[in-house]
Amino acid sequence: MIGQLRSVVIDCPDTRALANFYAELLGLPLTYDGGDDDEWIVLGGGPGQPRLAFQRARGLREPHWPDPDRPQQFHLDVTVEDIEEAEAKVLKIGATRLPGEGEGFRVYADPVGHPFCLCWDD
Repeated sequence: MIGQLRSVVIDCPDTRALANFYAELLGLPLTYDGGDDDEWIVLGGGPGQPRLAFQRARGLREPHWPDPDRPQQFHLDVTVEDIEEAEAKVLKIGATRLPGEGEGFRVYADPVGHPFCLCWDD
């Protein structure tokens, strides 16, 4: 092993808004607040927790699912127990349902347009 993953960093135009969305979605606490300029915000990172960071990217060209000219750039898979309950909650906090699903997953976009999947085991 050369190293360990420290963070997954998501570019976005409004770090605070997207951090709040993912804090609600994943239940991760705010662990670093970039202050007044909001250039960098971090969620999680405690013992046994992933660290998810948000970096301001002015002029971000958001992805459009499933357009290859505007690729997804990355996506997160989020495990849920009850897909119907989870879907209602993510839509309420600002997600959008996207085309595409399979056995055990549905595709959504966060408020900036980054795709993510809700996954479950049948």
